[in-house]
Amino acid sequence: MWSLPLGVLRCGPQNVTLDYDSFLLKWEDDPSCSVIRDGLVYELQLLTADKPVHNGEVVVTPAQIGSTHSWKWTSHLPSQCARHSVRLRSQYNNQSNPWLQKTLPDQGVILVLPRDQMFEVGSTATFCCTVPDGESIKTMFLLNYKGANVNATKISEHVYSLTVHLDQESENWSDVICETTKGEISGASFHAGYPPSDSSLQCETQDLETIDCFWNITRKTEDVEKLRRKYLLQGSPCKIGAMHQLGKCSQKVEVDAAERNWTLTVTNPLGKLELHDRADLTKRVHMVAPEKVAASTVNPRNISLKWSWTVQKYSNLNLTCQVDVSDGDSNTKIENFGVGLTAAVIKDLIPHWDYDVRVRCGTAQHFWKWGDWSKSVKIRTKGDVPDALDVWMKVKEDQTVISWKVPLANQSHGEIFDYKVSWAKTKEKNQSNQTNVSRSNHSLTLTLDPSEEYMVTVTARNINGSSSPSTIIIPRLNLDKSEVKTSWISGSNGSFFLSWPVSPNASCGYIVDWCPVFGNCTFEWMKVPPNRTLTTIFSKNFEDGRRYLLSIYACTERAPVLLQRREGYVRETKIEAKLFKLKYKQKDSAVEVSWEPIPLEKQTASIHGYILYYQDKSGNIFNVSTDDPEATSLTAKNLNISTYNFTVTASTAVGLCGNTSINVILNPPADQLIMLTLISLGAVFLIVSVSIIICYRHWAW
Repeated sequence: MWSLPLGVLRCGPQNVTLDYDSFLLKWEDDPSCSVIRDGLVYELQLLTADKPVHNGEVVVTPAQIGSTHSWKWTSHLPSQCARHSVRLRSQYNNQSNPWLQKTLPDQGVILVLPRDQMFEVGSTATFCCTVPDGESIKTMFLLNYKGANVNATKISEHVYSLTVHLDQESENWSDVICETTKGEISGASFHAGYPPSDSSLQCETQDLETIDCFWNITRKTEDVEKLRRKYLLQGSPCKIGAMHQLGKCSQKVEVDAAERNWTLTVTNPLGKLELHDRADLTKRVHMVAPEKVAASTVNPRNISLKWSWTVQKYSNLNLTCQVDVSDGDSNTKIENFGVGLTAAVIKDLIPHWDYDVRVRCGTAQHFWKWGDWSKSVKIRTKGDVPDALDVWMKVKEDQTVISWKVPLANQSHGEIFDYKVSWAKTKEKNQSNQTNVSRSNHSLTLTLDPSEEYMVTVTARNINGSSSPSTIIIPRLNLDKSEVKTSWISGSNGSFFLSWPVSPNASCGYIVDWCPVFGNCTFEWMKVPPNRTLTTIFSKNFEDGRRYLLSIYACTERAPVLLQRREGYVRETKIEAKLFKLKYKQKDSAVEVSWEPIPLEKQTASIHGYILYYQDKSGNIFNVSTDDPEATSLTAKNLNISTYNFTVTASTAVGLCGNTSINVILNPPADQLIMLTLISLGAVFLIVSVSIIICYRHWAW
């Protein structure tokens, strides 16, 4: 209780109250103060652990005498963290009456303060631990917080403080733990977070009756209940659902053609923020998705589409609508315009083909953004006759192979039943022959008179009828016997790159065909438009180490004209070893090694020349070479009488390969043999002569 000691000045405080948590002191003047005309001063003193830590004063003017006065002090520690006392006295004309003192009561339990507090990241928080008499503190520490800047201070045996610089956000709630020497534990939770920092408010309407506002959410803290943000749009609460990076708030409003300010207020325990947007909502219409999208008419190559709107006000808007048409491989967007648009026609479609169609719209005038896509609708176009076939031919003597490419699914427009091939001499068109070819075959071999020109026509048939005829003219002369020279070509990256001069005869473009030089000539081809004179040839049937013949033709109104031929490998590989069949012939001190050419079908690389290596018994290696790819022999000269190992290898773009060896024992030349014989006979004659002379002398003795 407050007590007023006897003093010389009766004017002083009365009805004194103190808020323990905020240190807010309030009091009134004693009635005796009303006689004071010059004003009054109140002195205040705050004591922590019976030690003065702060002094203050409140000056009361004559006009304020008789009213309620207050004084507040902010401590870095909660009031319960230490023994706090407050003193108050009045002073007038340098005379002071006695202090009035109040001491906050001891809690009598282990206590960590403050509890359940929110702090802003970057601030410094101070916690304290108090224990009753008879207890002492063993340790005080942080739990579930990654910040490392912590400082613990002993205030007394019964009070510790812990100061933390909050340099990062708490993942959830963090704790301050206090443990006594008797093993008793207490604690307090806190959270370090941020005030609202949302940004980029943008408002629009979908139904012209409701405003929808969106904004960016940063530093989401919704996992902490007390830090959840509260939102007000134009002062009215927002019903916010689950949010991630984008917030949304909607309200019913009166949408008119005028710009208005829209304000979103964001608050949490750590702060308040206002976001603003200024907009005329009639110019910010984000349309809803069309409903009941369906095909009203389906034809082989076009579809009539219709849909409806759930927002009746759209019927008066000038709209632009986008129809997205997808067949799985390609995607096309078609735009249509109209007031209250609810229909569109999709053209240039593939017959007997599946499409996924969806629609979205926006306002044509004051376009804001595209509306939401409708649900995708699957539509199949009706079937049609097949497209005209891609036909080509290959002539060899009196045999002509007519071949056509298998129609793709987007070309057949339904299941192919069969093919019809008809042919006739160009001068006897009315006397044609024809035959049907099963759908599993895609070529037909004809025996034609090479001295005549023929016209061949091929069509494909499905349930809807026959395709347009594809016609090709077979010339009188066999194209393979023309005077066109063959040049060399090297492949690159599994393909051939071709270019050729413009041909004035190529009225309908060019045809390039190719097939292996040896083996079964299953030819392939491609057509090139008239404005191009280069192309790159790819084929899944290309094989490394296999030689191909490529032919370039001009497409004319009559028969195709052969322009160029090329021969080469897509990729050369090393020729197999021991393919040379070697022979040798010695002539004096020289040896000629000869071989039969490697069959072209075995040549997996182009041969540029040959090298003959030879090695004697001593391991000395010599060689002789030629750059003539047609050579069939090489000669090693000035050899000694010895045994030699000869190896023939082919020089190619991929290195030396095809190595084949033979061992040869050299015989002395004929003149050397005669000389050796005479020397031997002379030696024998000399030995015999000497023997006779010795014997004669012996007999004589």
